[in-house]
Order: sequence, then C-alpha cells, then structure tokens
Amino acid sequence: MGRKVGSSRLSEEEERVARDGGLIFARVISTEGTLTTIDWARGKAWTPSRSGEFLWLHLDRTVPEVVEWLGAIIADGLGLSDATVEALTSDENRPRAFREADTLVTILRGINFNPDAQPEDMVAMQLWCDGTRVVTLRRQRLQTPFDVLATMERGRGPRTAGDLFTELVEQTVAKMNRSIVDMNDRIDELEEVDDDFPVETILSTIADIRRNCLALKRYMSPQHEALLQITRDPPAWLGDTNRRDIRETIDRLSRYIEDLDVSKESALVIQDDINNRATAQSNKTIYMLSIIAAIFLPLSFFTGLLGINVGGIPGTNSGDGFWITVALLALVLAVQIIIFRKLRWL
Repeated sequence: MGRKVGSSRLSEEEERVARDGGLIFARVISTEGTLTTIDWARGKAWTPSRSGEFLWLHLDRTVPEVVEWLGAIIADGLGLSDATVEALTSDENRPRAFREADTLVTILRGINFNPDAQPEDMVAMQLWCDGTRVVTLRRQRLQTPFDVLATMERGRGPRTAGDLFTELVEQTVAKMNRSIVDMNDRIDELEEVDDDFPVETILSTIADIRRNCLALKRYMSPQHEALLQITRDPPAWLGDTNRRDIRETIDRLSRYIEDLDVSKESALVIQDDINNRATAQSNKTIYMLSIIAAIFLPLSFFTGLLGINVGGIPGTNSGDGFWITVALLALVLAVQIIIFRKLRWL
C-alpha cells in the first residue's frame, strides 16, 4: 500500500530515489482528491485501480533511466517515438504542443526562481498526458510543480488529469507576471531619479531591462502559439472547463506579452530622453565655447598685431600706451557683446 502524504517537502527517501532513478515525486490521485505516494518501480508499472484515478510523475529528464523508460516498448515503458522522446528530453526546445492519438505533449518555459538565476534564464518543463497519467519532466528545479503539489495536499487541488494539466499551465504562465512587474517597478524608479543620478547606472539598468524583455518574449511568444494549438485540437480528456481555463491563460499571456512591449518601449523612451539631455548639454557647452572663442578672436588679433617685433608700432614710446591699448580692447569687447546680444547669441 502507498503511504499518505501531508507535506510537499521531499523526504530523504524521495531525494535518494531522484538521484538514483530520476523520480522526484510520484502521486496517485483519487477522485476524492486523496494523494498516495508511490515509488519509481510502482510508478513505471502503474495502472488505474479505480475509475477516475490518475497518476502524476515528476521526473528528472537528465537521468538515463528516465529517457529509457519514455521510449521503452516493453518493461512498463511508455513506448514513445524517438521524436517525442527527443522533444521531452532535449535541452534546446522552444515552447510547443502537439497531439499523438489521445496523448498531449507540451513544452513550456517558466521563470527561473533558483538562487543566483536571472529571470530571462527560463526553465523548461515538458508535459506528457494521456488522461490517466501526467508526466512532467525538468532539468533544473521549477517551482510550479511543487506549488501545485502543495495545493493538492491541502485538499484544494485538481481532481482529474485534465485539471492537473490545466493547473500546471496556468501556474507556469501566472508566475511570469512577477518578473514583468519587477521590470515595470524598475522603470518607474528610473523615471523618478534626480538629474544628478549617474547616467552610466541608468543606461546599464535600461540595457538590463531591454535584455530581459527580449529574452522573455523569445519564449513567451511561441508559448502563446503552443497554448493556442492545444485549444485548436484538444484531446477528449481535456474537458470544457479545462479548455475555457486554457483560453483564459492564453488571454493572460497575451497581456503579458503586451506588457513586455510597453516595458521595452518605456525603457527606450527613458534612454532617448537621457540621450537628448546629454546631447543638449553637449551642444550648450560647445555653443558657449564657440562664443568665448568668437569674443577673444578679435582681441587676440589686436594683441598679436601690436606685439609683432617691427618698428612703427604706435604708442611704443608713450608711457600711457599700455592703458590706451587696454581701453581700446575693452571698447572692442563691449561692441562685440552688444552685437552678440542684438543677434541673440547671448
């Protein structure tokens, strides 16, 4: 008999099984919502004992035994095609969904909330479901399956395989909102910074935001198409409520994609404003230097002319020659300032 569970935290035994055989957790769910933990050996050979009962296997796809079980046509394997096994275990998969008879294969990407991870480093989660078995696979830890498991263990979770599949999709998409909100908050902070805030810091932050937007959209757009594909050709075990919930998830994902576009455009607006202010300041500085040069050019000409070492320079033998020259230069300067003001250069 399987043992009842009361916590989503993996036991030492389950962690050992995950290391040895690729199983992270396995739960048999009854129509009443009761969860029973089983081991990897029972999970591979499991068949429903009661109507409405289904199995959830969460596996580490990097373990060779898991890959062998997916493709094995004997020894209780799933017997999937090589192409399907490749889709479920590959590290280079864009989000997509396709049907094989009455089974549904879906590859999704979720936000990476692991320590020291960047939001744009989205974690892949592969799902396979035939209506009685739900198999989820991952390489890096993904929070969504554990959150769904915790909800189920509190007695408020899915009661059918279709409900579980839908809940996993909804939770994966919903968690993207946190990263988008964080980026919008950073943009709001940039819009309120003082003018003396270091420009290099602002531009670096804007570059990070734009990079995150592009990385998230790289996977969110095909994920949107994948969910649309599910609604176009849903399997029979995906009920009307499930299909409606998936359509709501598609609408939510569409809003997230639009929010990403708005965030990217807002970052560009801030960057353009900074560039424009920097250009205006540079132009102002160049303008002032040009005015100074224009003022001192005639003065330099006169002083240079009077300083040439030839005979006949007026005032050479006069005791007041220096002050007369200063007065004339001051007069020239005053005339220049009057002319510049009339021309509105000053």
